[in-house]
Order: sequence, then C-alpha cells, then structure tokens
Amino acid sequence: MKVALAADHAGFELKQLLLDHVRSLGHEVEDAGTHSADPVDYPDFAEAVASKLAAGADRGILICGSGVGASVAANKIPGIRAGLCHDEYSAHQGVEHDDMNVLVLGSRVIGEALARELAERFLAAKFSNEERHVRRLAKVAAIEKHYSR
Repeated sequence: MKVALAADHAGFELKQLLLDHVRSLGHEVEDAGTHSADPVDYPDFAEAVASKLAAGADRGILICGSGVGASVAANKIPGIRAGLCHDEYSAHQGVEHDDMNVLVLGSRVIGEALARELAERFLAAKFSNEERHVRRLAKVAAIEKHYSR
C-alpha cells in the first residue's frame, strides 16, 4: 500500500518515527513534510497529504499537536475522509464502516507506542462494502457535492 505521511512542527518527531514503522510493515511511504521542527502551518500539510492521495496514494496519516486542526483542514478537501483517532477501535472501524482514508493523530495527546498501533490498525483495515455503509457513504458524497458548488 502507498501511504502519505505529513505533520506540522508539533508532529514532526512522531512522523519521523511512523515513517520507519510504516515502512517496516511493508508499505511504500511518501513523506509529505514537514522536514524539521521549525514552526509551520498545519493546513499546508493536510493539503499535502490530500494531494498525495489524489496522485495515487492509498491512505494518509496526518499529525499535528492535538490532531484537531489537521483533521478539520483535511476534511475540507473533496474526497478526503479524515478521522482523528486516539483509540484502536476507531482507527480500524473508521476504515471498515466509513472508508476513512486519512488517519489523524495528536502528537501531544498520544504516545509513540499507541501511535504505532493506531497506524497498524488503520493500514490493516479494509472497507466492509456492507450495503448500509455504502448507502451512508453515498449520502456523505452527496453532501460534499452539494456544498462544493
């Protein structure tokens, strides 16, 4: 699987750890920045992950201090279904039921071990394709289309 990873300055160290971890799981990783702990703006990196998905990446992982700002920014981009997850259940259920394509993490909220586990659960999960979830996603897409005019 091709995975895009990005973070703002608050998430830089955790991103560096996850780059190696996701590669060790056998995935191809695209580092969409930032490349230092110097202050930057999280919306730029939400957009960077979304651009990688539009260009063919399968999933994205996005990190900021709380995860909230990056999640809000990412979900403004058509086709992105980003979920802020700080527990294992949400990390896989978001994919299985909601076809989540971006996992958002708060580096100031969770530790390294949990971040690795969440990434593993997110990347191993598959959308269920159950009728009720397909129906609900169609409604989400219709909402996105309506407000994108």
